[in-house]
Amino acid sequence: MCSIREPGADLFGLGLDELAGRVRDGLVAVNRAAAELTRLVRVADARQLPERDGLRSMTSWLVGHAGMAPAAAARVVAHGRALAHLPAVEAAYAAGAVTGEHVTEAAKAVTPRRLGQAADAGIDVGRIDAALATVATCQPFAKLGEAVERYLAQLDPDGPEPDPAVEREFTMTTHADGSVSGRFHLDAVGGAKVKAAIEPIAATSRTAGDDRTRRQRYGDALVQLSDLALAGGELPVLRTRKPQIGAIVGLDALVDPDVGRGAGQLDFGALLSAARARWLACDSDVARIVLGPDGVLRDLGREHRVVDRHLRRAVDLRDNGCVFTGCTAPPWWCEAHHLLHWAFGGKTELENLASLCERHHAKVHHGYRIERRPDGTWRTRRPDGTEILIPHRLPPEDPLIGHDDTSREPLIDTGPLLLAGV
Repeated sequence: MCSIREPGADLFGLGLDELAGRVRDGLVAVNRAAAELTRLVRVADARQLPERDGLRSMTSWLVGHAGMAPAAAARVVAHGRALAHLPAVEAAYAAGAVTGEHVTEAAKAVTPRRLGQAADAGIDVGRIDAALATVATCQPFAKLGEAVERYLAQLDPDGPEPDPAVEREFTMTTHADGSVSGRFHLDAVGGAKVKAAIEPIAATSRTAGDDRTRRQRYGDALVQLSDLALAGGELPVLRTRKPQIGAIVGLDALVDPDVGRGAGQLDFGALLSAARARWLACDSDVARIVLGPDGVLRDLGREHRVVDRHLRRAVDLRDNGCVFTGCTAPPWWCEAHHLLHWAFGGKTELENLASLCERHHAKVHHGYRIERRPDGTWRTRRPDGTEILIPHRLPPEDPLIGHDDTSREPLIDTGPLLLAGV
């Protein structure tokens, strides 16, 4: 049991061996406390504590009376119910030897349906419990998941009925600042489909110098996948309107470069900065809204497209995808960016437009700059003014590649040189 020390204790003065021991003691203490809470919640649930307080479930009681997040509350309740059938795992949890994540994995073996299957097959769940407790305490975490899957495969060798809908879960939480977080669980086939859609987008969006983590690239890819679905126009109609995002932005916010956060508001309530509002307004449907002094809607103008389909087609044909240096995003991933924003008097015409993917459109509205040369090629500059350059793989002046003055053809075939890594 770790002792309680003053919050101001100088942990940096500890030796590494003592620090490692303190970390292990802390983990054991956390696990023990979580196990005790789980046991208390199970007893409170069995004694109908929520009913006494006028609530319908122990999960809702934990949310309302203990201030827990709904997902965390549901997890504690589920752990308590599962551990009623896993006394060996519960003992290891109470001793601090396993974590809540171990309990989540082990609980998959004792769902009501699987307990029924075990009873029909004459399987002693007590032996399964003991085996899972041993694996959880003596093997790496991944081994417990493998052990559970092996047991489930033996319990139902033909596999579950092909109803993936009951296995798929996806939850989203919108935070006060409008950002969204979530988690999901998919069956094997559904997961493979999502990976097949996300992987190529995440890979294609990488450019030279891209230092995003894999998680960040996957997040970008999810937004891009949504962009493609919204642009395709094949999503179900919701209340007579095709799905789309909407924002209300004051005209002053669009034309005043000094306006900061809170310049606009999305239809889901999130606030937008002026820069983000101008980014969205680059390539969107725009309508005039007139509000009275009391904030009541007085007039709603007709919606019109900033960049119509004919002009968009011309931009796609000219640029053939994102023009940001190093990006290979295709035209159908791109938005039409105004080099001089229309709110500042920029014209919506071919010479004032450029194709940018969603990621690089945001970059350009946050300090990066793109310029079109007279020869039709594009250059990209960082916020500090330096140009992003991609070196040639084989510079023309490479001494291995000479030129005959008459033929102007390489004296050495460049193909084998490229394959050889020159």
